[in-house]
Amino acid sequence: MNIGIIGIGRIGKIHLQNCLTHFREINVLGAMNPSQSGRNYASQLGVPMVTNDASELIAHTDIDAILVCSATDSHATYVEQAAKAGKAIFCEKPLDLSLDRVRQTLALVEECGVPLMLAFNQRFDPSFAEAKQLIDSGELGSIRSLRLISRDPGPPPLSYIKRSGGMLMDMTIHDFDMARYQVGAEVVEVYARGANLVSDEIKEAGDIDFASIMLTFSNGAIATIENCRETSYGYDQRMEVFGSNGMIRIENPVKTSTLLSGPLGTLEGKNLDFFMDRYAESYRLELAAFFEALTAGKPMAATGYDGLKAMEIAEAAMRSIAQNRPVRLA
Repeated sequence: MNIGIIGIGRIGKIHLQNCLTHFREINVLGAMNPSQSGRNYASQLGVPMVTNDASELIAHTDIDAILVCSATDSHATYVEQAAKAGKAIFCEKPLDLSLDRVRQTLALVEECGVPLMLAFNQRFDPSFAEAKQLIDSGELGSIRSLRLISRDPGPPPLSYIKRSGGMLMDMTIHDFDMARYQVGAEVVEVYARGANLVSDEIKEAGDIDFASIMLTFSNGAIATIENCRETSYGYDQRMEVFGSNGMIRIENPVKTSTLLSGPLGTLEGKNLDFFMDRYAESYRLELAAFFEALTAGKPMAATGYDGLKAMEIAEAAMRSIAQNRPVRLA
């Protein structure tokens, strides 16, 4: 299979390295990036066609699939162009910051009949994937509640925040997808509170840096999500699922398994630094799922519809914060 990658930034570099390292039957024929530094990176890794024009990549007759890893506000445009060219598409989330544009783009993709996978990489983390398997097997009985904690070690640059769509659309959207994925039902009501506890600059940019959200599902289960843009102890990603027959708890992986015991107690290793090392394996596994689905003609493990539903929850959460009330989803 021959692929092209649009966007050689932080995420694009991860996907490019994984394609070149872990998938011998995948050929990276081309890469596009607007800045010279990204193009140089791809050239140094041996990508034969490197360009600053995405249309060159999309029009390449030998390329079977396009990985869209560019800035958020360009995702829908590139997905539409790739769909019209008949390419299979892997796209980073979100598809766009406008729900109307997302619906239009998904309708076009369906009309063109091309496969589309949205990159909710956390679904492919081995621990979260195992939890989903246990839930689906009935091991936990009926799900009563789910709790997700996601805290970044530090906020991203303000330039990124201003283009990201805000914390709920950029960061919490992973938790919205994870909650919906694990519970296996649709969200019917959202109640959210947001605050600025980390940075006055983030507040001035019109965003929040702390959120607490409650989701009510169609099957009666309730999920609570807590997000924060800053911790003093590293990347913090945890989940607990409580059912009628038991509970699953996923804790943070740590840098080392060394335990230091002394008069004050026992210390374990530090948390991992950020999502790149916490989810290194999940990035590889989501690409494996994409390539396997294309090869076998199977449905994608995370679809454009999944991305749309997560965005609808995020939009409802933003309205809930603004209006200080629960918001029902149709």
